[in-house]
Amino acid sequence: MPTFRSYAILCTLFAVTGLVVDGLPAQETYPVHPDSQRKPDVPKGAVHSFRFESSKVFPGTLRDYFVYVPAQYRAENPAALMVFQDGKNYAREQGVWRLPVVFDNLIASGDMPVTIAVCVNPGVVPAGTEGQDRFNRSLEYDTVSDRYATFLVDELLPEVQERYSITQDPNLRGIGGSSSGAIAAFGVAWHRPDQFRRVFSTVGTFVGLRGGNEYPTLIRKCEPKPLRVFLQDGSGDQNIYGGNWWTANQTMLSALQWAGYEVQHEWGTGGHNGKHGGAIFPDAMRWLWKDADQPIKTDISEHPELMDRLLPDQDWQLVSSGHTYTEGPAVSPDGDVFFVDTKQGEIWQIENPVDDQPKVSRFAELEGVNGLMFDAEGNLYCACNATRKIVQIRPDGQQVSLASGVACNDLVVVKHGIYVTNPLEQTISYLPLPRGKDDQASPRRLVTAARGPNKPNGLIVTPDQRFLHVVDADGRYVWSYGIESDGSLSAGQPYGYLHLHEDSLKTGADGATMTADGSLIVASRLGLQIFDQPGRVHVITSRPARTGPLSNCVFAGPEFKTLFVTAGKQVYRRKTAMTGIAPWQPAVTPPKPRL
Repeated sequence: MPTFRSYAILCTLFAVTGLVVDGLPAQETYPVHPDSQRKPDVPKGAVHSFRFESSKVFPGTLRDYFVYVPAQYRAENPAALMVFQDGKNYAREQGVWRLPVVFDNLIASGDMPVTIAVCVNPGVVPAGTEGQDRFNRSLEYDTVSDRYATFLVDELLPEVQERYSITQDPNLRGIGGSSSGAIAAFGVAWHRPDQFRRVFSTVGTFVGLRGGNEYPTLIRKCEPKPLRVFLQDGSGDQNIYGGNWWTANQTMLSALQWAGYEVQHEWGTGGHNGKHGGAIFPDAMRWLWKDADQPIKTDISEHPELMDRLLPDQDWQLVSSGHTYTEGPAVSPDGDVFFVDTKQGEIWQIENPVDDQPKVSRFAELEGVNGLMFDAEGNLYCACNATRKIVQIRPDGQQVSLASGVACNDLVVVKHGIYVTNPLEQTISYLPLPRGKDDQASPRRLVTAARGPNKPNGLIVTPDQRFLHVVDADGRYVWSYGIESDGSLSAGQPYGYLHLHEDSLKTGADGATMTADGSLIVASRLGLQIFDQPGRVHVITSRPARTGPLSNCVFAGPEFKTLFVTAGKQVYRRKTAMTGIAPWQPAVTPPKPRL
């Protein structure tokens, strides 16, 4: 039997030398792979058809799906899984893909584990007898979001698993498709690597139909996911209003290789169809499922951007759980980390935060508390949005109201005062710090220092304390302002470019922290977005958990190298290669950045 590479070369020769097979045009003729043909001694699996019509993710849709079950399947041994989009094309014995034949042969030869294939059609919303149906294919497949993944994982597959025993091990789950079905397959694995880790893509629609052209950028910037990816395309693929498929697939390959993914590709000369992909389908499956008993791993040790920021042997660790909604982490001059449970009105303390078993305990109760920040003397400043107050908690535990009557989501403390974000009035306000004991207890008035963001949220100062960065939760920029000696703000600009959570008009960006070299880190729906000084995101870290958004982050520990993040009901930490800085530390001038 020819090898993958030799068979691919044979396919290319058939495509370009004018040979005609089965009456196909000369430029698109390929030999039928031996594993795409029935063999007399190979057990034959069965294909069963079903209809699904109870989706809440895509309401009103009807769709057929087909389940291939190999002859070797036994309910007591959960099967591996492959999901294919445009399912009717794959479920047939004849045609381009011939999945039942290919899977029968590869399972019998041991080149694939015992695998159930779920071949699902896109949804259709019926219009009735006199109207045109609404076709959901592009919406479901081309949209860069986790909606289709949610449909598969939470709706369709549970119904399949009521009938068949399927493994929950993501290493033994793959997904594939062609054209828009290919970008759908990649998107499912990209958003849910906890469910799928093997991707088969032919003539993939990684172009600007619904944001698919963003994937190569995200692949380069996001912390790598444990995926194995096969790509196929041809130089004759379409070049239309949404983009050039041929160059888009090459851009995907370049991004995956640069970011260190396990990726195989097969380029040809064909057009936008499944003929070349079908011809190499058996060998693509053989490669995709090689060493199936070994986990697919990621390695950041040679990633050009990650190796200077993250550590290859360090992942997120759970520090505290069981809260209702965590926010506002802050590090004290003593080195402890504090955070709030906003819905409970509680401030919590993590003592010795980088120890193997840090002590986590309730520190204080304060109604409406949302954001925290220390000064160099150990005073804790609290933004209490619900009660419209700014409260100072002194080292002896005394609580003093510094200002009242104003919404305050988050705050940052510098030597001469406090900057506060007010999302309701779209302002950044300034409160001069009290001067002397006689002035400590006097309620104070905030002064509007700047406007600009649609929904000002988290904020932080640069290491030299000359600029204030303010996160816009409803926009896609971090605003930057110059800090004047009297506390006023100047030269405000939408400066740092945030990446959107793909299927949203808002970034969901929240709190922020800073490294000593001037890199801004912003908590967002995608993960922690790490900027360089000129406002460009270089890295987007993984999220520590699927449940709950990342709300804020802070550095702590020796040399300030451990990141703490608040995420929904939990708090996590991760040791990094970066060095953080707190606003209460002495100001330092960061190095000049590369422009």
